Amino acid sequence: MAENLNIKTDGSWCYDNRESNCDKYGRLYNWNAAMRACPSGWHLPARQEWNDLVKAAGGNKAGKALKSSSGWSRGGNGADTYGFSALPGGLRGYSVGSFGDAGDYGIWWTASANGSGFAYYRIMYYNYDDVGENYDDKDYGFSVRCVLD
Repeated sequence: MAENLNIKTDGSWCYDNRESNCDKYGRLYNWNAAMRACPSGWHLPARQEWNDLVKAAGGNKAGKALKSSSGWSRGGNGADTYGFSALPGGLRGYSVGSFGDAGDYGIWWTASANGSGFAYYRIMYYNYDDVGENYDDKDYGFSVRCVLD
């Protein structure tokens, strides 16, 4: 997909609970919702599929090639070389439902769990050209990109 998913479902939110942010960034999903959110014929990418994308887009400089050419904070826009148009949709915290970092970070779930309560994600920052990887609690709200089956 060339944009963040924006399909309303249980376990998904608009940043700051404002519909206009869903129009701009797509929705934020907890991991269980992310696993169900992709339309028929599409799926949430596994870690390896993200690894393949990052490698094809330039390895440690893939973030620059994948980030959209506008919308990132403090001049952190990318080149959007491949039409991926990654946008910095921020996150929704799980404990109090707070939102943060829109404009600064784009964070996308993978389909790969890490134990029963955690799952891997990929992250791009306004001030770095790489695409990071980490894992966090499945209750966080992150963006979703789907891959064609």
